[in-house]
Amino acid sequence: MPEQLPRRLVLASGLSLPALWPARRASAQGGKPIRLIVPYPPGGITDLVARRVADAMGQRQGRPVVVDNRPGAGGNLAAEIAARAAPDGDTLYVGFAGTHAMNVSLYPRLNYDPVRDFTPLGLLIESPLALTVHPSVPANSLAELTAYAKAHPEALAFGSSGNGGASHRALELYKADAGVEILHVPYRGAAASNTDLLSGKIQGMFDTLITAMPNIQSRGVRALAVTGRQRAALLPDVPTMAEAGLDGYLFVTWLGLLAPAGLPPAQQERLNADLRAVMTDPAMAEWCARNGLEPRPSSPEEFASYMAAETDRFARFVRQTGMRIE
Repeated sequence: MPEQLPRRLVLASGLSLPALWPARRASAQGGKPIRLIVPYPPGGITDLVARRVADAMGQRQGRPVVVDNRPGAGGNLAAEIAARAAPDGDTLYVGFAGTHAMNVSLYPRLNYDPVRDFTPLGLLIESPLALTVHPSVPANSLAELTAYAKAHPEALAFGSSGNGGASHRALELYKADAGVEILHVPYRGAAASNTDLLSGKIQGMFDTLITAMPNIQSRGVRALAVTGRQRAALLPDVPTMAEAGLDGYLFVTWLGLLAPAGLPPAQQERLNADLRAVMTDPAMAEWCARNGLEPRPSSPEEFASYMAAETDRFARFVRQTGMRIE
């Protein structure tokens, strides 16, 4: 379970305690803080990973990295703000599959270009999701859930962290592959949707392990399957969606670090070197394993190719599911 910080400290400073010493050091040297724009509110996978990376990057950069949460519009709001920032290394952005692979197919118009307006720095992590349901749902397996959903169209409501987010996309893929009708209820972040799932206001959710595990362990929700290529180490007894009967189903979400377009190559190289050092550090590897995440250090070129492949894959996904957001 990820470390918890006093909420006042997180919201007031955007930093956790290990990042405060670079702030003092930078102040003495006159260094300007780096703003790390995050497209989701505090509490979900994107924010938790961003804060962990911000702490470590701040120590390597010798100046604080301050998290700036800008949720809204499936990540497009934050991406637009980052795209318009000066390419001076003082503004970074945590991109994800929505803003940098899928939204270009999902939305009729974007106020940024995910390729032209950004400088790729490197991948951060990949993560499967867990299909979780409230204990009141009469299903102890994916097959039983699918049968119930087919017998009771739109009787189930599944939450998500927001329109176009990973939990929404995983749900739409399940609906298309299984041929079921389930209501989608978007929230402003995973924390809000989990609150309503635990209370039974909604009946299910595809959720990242980092936020789902405490609720699974407390039996507040029931895990029926995971969306990755193989079983999750944290849930060895829970089958993959394919193992549970939905052959071919695969969904893995990811996060990466970017800067505004036009960042000088020397700064791109320095930031990538620091990022790779952060993502290959044993402490980061241990933290990721403990929270169901896989570190994915990469070069900027590898990250750019990865995003291009994901953009093509999600274009096919949108055609398959008919998913659109106006």
